[in-house]
Amino acid sequence: MLKYRRILLKISGESLAGESGYGIDAGVLEGFADEIREASDLGAEIALVIGGGNIFRGLSTAAASMDRVQADYMGMLATVINSLALQDALERKGIYTRLLTAIKMEQIAEPFIRRRAVRHLEKGRVVIFGAGTGNPYFTTDTAASLRAIEIEADVIIKGTRVEGVYDSDPEKNPDAEFFPRISYFDVIRKNLRVMDMTAITLCRENTLPIVVMNMNTKGNLTRLLEGEPIGTLVHVDDEQG
Repeated sequence: MLKYRRILLKISGESLAGESGYGIDAGVLEGFADEIREASDLGAEIALVIGGGNIFRGLSTAAASMDRVQADYMGMLATVINSLALQDALERKGIYTRLLTAIKMEQIAEPFIRRRAVRHLEKGRVVIFGAGTGNPYFTTDTAASLRAIEIEADVIIKGTRVEGVYDSDPEKNPDAEFFPRISYFDVIRKNLRVMDMTAITLCRENTLPIVVMNMNTKGNLTRLLEGEPIGTLVHVDDEQG
């Protein structure tokens, strides 16, 4: 019996870049595809949202002189490139997938329709949501929260390069305090960079838990689904213990 049956996995674009910091690292892509395949083989229903920061970010230095709306649309297209890459990696491993985008581009993806997305999940397909929410001024964190609520996911799993949520950046501060569990209220009060504030508020209002974990540790995703205490659980404010 899986602890979480239907999940939304949020992966940052930067994580796909590996050590190079830009573009798509084939080894990282293969590793993520292996983790997702193992989770799918367990019977989990998996949806994905991938950022685009490894290619273009609307708030990046490169976009500083651009119109914000134009830059954000460029960022949305970057998420579609990453989504296509992961779709290809998954399908080469025998996983059936569907890519649904918030911006219509029928030659390469289906338009996002909530009922269609849920039906794909019920049929065992990995569903990838591209192009964010389709609106400027919203991040892929917010897109992940919105899509997770729409498909009635049991949890959002945010895959990062660190073990979970800390009081400061553990890659810069070796004495950073790790939180195995933390409430939405404390995330907001401590101004922790779990997800952006809009995404956190959406999850809090809809009592949707978030697990933040290291996606680069092999087997973490399947162990989490099987009930092991992996990463940090961000829970509703009145949950204790």
